[in-house]
Amino acid sequence: MLLSVAWLSLHGVYAGQSAPEAGKDGWTSMVDGKTLDGWKANDNPASWKVVDGAIVGNGPRSHLFWMVRECEDCEFRAEAKLNHSGNSGMYIRTAFGPGFPKGYEAQVENTSPDPQKTGSLYGFSKVLEQLIPDDTWYTQQVIAHGNHIVIAVNGKVVVDYIDEKNTYTKGYLALQQHNDGSVVQFRKLLMRSFKP
Repeated sequence: MLLSVAWLSLHGVYAGQSAPEAGKDGWTSMVDGKTLDGWKANDNPASWKVVDGAIVGNGPRSHLFWMVRECEDCEFRAEAKLNHSGNSGMYIRTAFGPGFPKGYEAQVENTSPDPQKTGSLYGFSKVLEQLIPDDTWYTQQVIAHGNHIVIAVNGKVVVDYIDEKNTYTKGYLALQQHNDGSVVQFRKLLMRSFKP
C-alpha cells in the first residue's frame, strides 16, 4: 500500500513546506558543523573532513557511518552538492563494514557515467533522468517505513518503492565518497525515528 498524500505531507516531503529543525518534531541533528563526532569511516578516513559547516568527501573510496544509533523506521534528510562527474549516496539501514555497504542507497549522482541518477534507490528503483545540475545544493530525503522506501528530491517524490523481500530492516545511516575525483558536500543532516 502506497503512502498517502496526508502521510507524506505530515513528514514534510512536499515542496513549499518549511524545512525541519533539530529538536522539533523528533528531528535530530547529525552534525555539529565543526567535527566528525559521532561518525566513523569504514575505509580511508582521510577522505572526509568538515569545511564551512559541511561534511566533505574528497579522495579514495570511503563510507562514513553515523554511529550514534541504528535506524529501523526512520527518515534521513540532507542538503547535498556534487561536482561534475561526481558520485555519492545516502545510505539507510546499512551495516558497518569494509567496501560498499549492504543497505539501501539513495543515489547522489548527476553527471557520472552511472545511469542511476540522483533520487534512485540504487539497485531497486532507477531514476534515469538528471534532476540536479552539477555544483548545486539540493535537498534529498529518504523515508524507510517497514518495507516501503520513499525518496524525495527538493520536496518531490521520485521513488515510492515496496521491497517485497524486505531486504534491509535495520542498520546505520551513512554517506558515500565513491571514488577519487568525486567531491561531495553534505550539510543540514537530520534524522528522526518514528513508529508505523
